[in-house]
Amino acid sequence: MVALIPIVLFGWMPIVFYLFLRFPTQRAVIISFVVAWLFLPQASYPIPLLPPYDKISGACYAILLATIVFDTSRLTTFKPGWLDVPMVIWCLCPIVSQVTNGGSPISPTFSQIITWGLPYFVGRLYLGSLDGLRQLAIGIFAGGLAYIPFTLVEGVKGPLLHQMVYGVNAFDDWGQARRMGGWRPVVFMQHGLMVGVWMMTAALIGVWLWQTGTLKKFQGRNIKTLVIILTIAFFLCRSTGAYSLFVFGLIVLFSAKQFHTSLPLLFIIGYIVFYLYLAASGQFSSEDVIGFITQVFGEERASSLKFRFDMEEILGEKARQVFLFGWGDSGGNRVYNEYGKDISVTDSLWIIAFGVHGAVGLVSLFSALLLPVVVFCLFKYPARTWSHPKVAPAAVLAVALTMYVFDCVLNAMTNPIFAVIAGGISGLVLKDPESLKTKKASSPPRRKSLVHQKSG
Repeated sequence: MVALIPIVLFGWMPIVFYLFLRFPTQRAVIISFVVAWLFLPQASYPIPLLPPYDKISGACYAILLATIVFDTSRLTTFKPGWLDVPMVIWCLCPIVSQVTNGGSPISPTFSQIITWGLPYFVGRLYLGSLDGLRQLAIGIFAGGLAYIPFTLVEGVKGPLLHQMVYGVNAFDDWGQARRMGGWRPVVFMQHGLMVGVWMMTAALIGVWLWQTGTLKKFQGRNIKTLVIILTIAFFLCRSTGAYSLFVFGLIVLFSAKQFHTSLPLLFIIGYIVFYLYLAASGQFSSEDVIGFITQVFGEERASSLKFRFDMEEILGEKARQVFLFGWGDSGGNRVYNEYGKDISVTDSLWIIAFGVHGAVGLVSLFSALLLPVVVFCLFKYPARTWSHPKVAPAAVLAVALTMYVFDCVLNAMTNPIFAVIAGGISGLVLKDPESLKTKKASSPPRRKSLVHQKSG
């Protein structure tokens, strides 16, 4: 079965070409990304001077080549905007990080571009409209529904599907998968936490599309029934962090619906920014947070979180030694004992960005993901419009993107779908707000009645 891995990974490109021929390009892009992320194997093949070929790079390469072949005009008419600057800085900062630490900038820079820049660019290119984001929201919702049987099986049997299909384990540490009297599903992703955030996003989208009347049926089935089933499947993923994100997302959305305010979302974004400032500058104290987590989630969860905070404290101290551009891939961002053994654990995306690419990398990454959301809710589509069927998909994607960034404060689960969302929202808000008025169908000319015709 291991032989299936290269067949699927390298065979993905002709499949994407077929999708571009079979469907409108916008839909082909969404299907390509979602299906690749959900079902391609956790495996990679080295390429000289370039990042390894894996599910992310394979999907990006295929879509980019298909765009060049079938949709060249879209590339030639693309116009960059000011919101793209943070992503450009994030993709290019490895050049400085590597050179200042005596390393080669080629592979790390290309890795950054392919992992983050290309998905963002695809979102900018194809999904920068209310309709494009609607199609993406529906695609993610469909992807959540497609994962239900797999998560249910692994919730009972354990993370074994990758082994059964591809012949190798996607996740070796089954101890981390054991939760709440069952198993936390991994399916074809890197970790159960990644599956939890994915299913949270799909369930959040489903709830909002149902509550706003944006989607009444999907594939001929009542949306309410599908959302209930998806939400139950999400809770069976046994990811407590994702549960919290789901609750926060619902609070944000229903505050917009009931009170026409985006303040809860802005508060969460402000909290993320403030925490990153305190943690990066070495001023964060975890004592109050750990006390609260102990009361709410118990001693085991609190001790796990305390270990992360303690580790990030010493990693942050190491990162501040080369504050602006970090250590690059030299390994200088890690912490070693007196025997030269690496004792550091980098669980969160923010500490990885800070240690490897410094403050420039940290600020540019989180700005690229959060700035589009801020512009969306403050200047282009205020909260009072989020219940409108045309705006609702974009609004819930903005909230889901914020929840993902919130998760990146604690975890390092890189998911290109959220870079696609960021690119789509950036493309949307760089243009004037779209009209929300529905066009009235022109009524046909009134025909004379038969009596009137006879009398005439």
